Amino acid sequence: MSLLSLKQISKTFANGTRALGQLDLSVARGEFISLLGPSGCGKSTALRLIAGLDQTDSGSLTWNEARPDIGFVFQDPTLMPWTNVFDNVYLPLRLKGVTRTEATPKIMDVLTRVGLRDFAQSFPRELSGGMKMRASIARALVLRPALLLMDEPFAALDEITRLKLNRDLLELQAELGMTVIFVTHSVYESAYLSSRICVFSHRPGRIIESIDVGPSGPRDDAFRLTSAYLETCQRASTALQNAMERA
Repeated sequence: MSLLSLKQISKTFANGTRALGQLDLSVARGEFISLLGPSGCGKSTALRLIAGLDQTDSGSLTWNEARPDIGFVFQDPTLMPWTNVFDNVYLPLRLKGVTRTEATPKIMDVLTRVGLRDFAQSFPRELSGGMKMRASIARALVLRPALLLMDEPFAALDEITRLKLNRDLLELQAELGMTVIFVTHSVYESAYLSSRICVFSHRPGRIIESIDVGPSGPRDDAFRLTSAYLETCQRASTALQNAMERA
């Protein structure tokens, strides 16, 4: 079932930068879509438009049912440094008027899911980079969003932490039944995570190739050695190179 459709979306900023031009994208419920493309090609802008943080100049963005709750994870964890993990995750519920007593079971559940239950009282300065990102993901998930938007959330992490969070993210999606739209520069990350990879052209961004990845078995460490994974990496790499050459 289609969740939302973007048709002929264009976006130009006040400084004259044309970020998106004639972007078409249809998102089905339960998909994991990676937006892959060169820096500055409008991927993050597309996320902000979907989230309602910015407005299109032209084209249509249509929800094919009631607009769902949306979680947004930014590239930086953006945690409040003056309070602990529990209260950082509590913030979206507090803004909705949920009492602390009512919120506590929900917060502890989501902290357990991201592996931070024992760090609920820790402050951001006491956490590693990967743990800060887990806290940011927990904050986005505490409202149980049907749609999770992620803007290069693992880009600044070391490779081992990044691989671990990739696996954990897929487990969370399966458990919670979310639709995920994920911005990345990494061919390998997109091939591992996605059910579909949408490759963007250079600015103004539009989708120049859509690559269906398919189930291809469980997404564990062994999956990275399969021919299906390697073929997807090759297709995505070629499409990305074409996008760079067109620039």
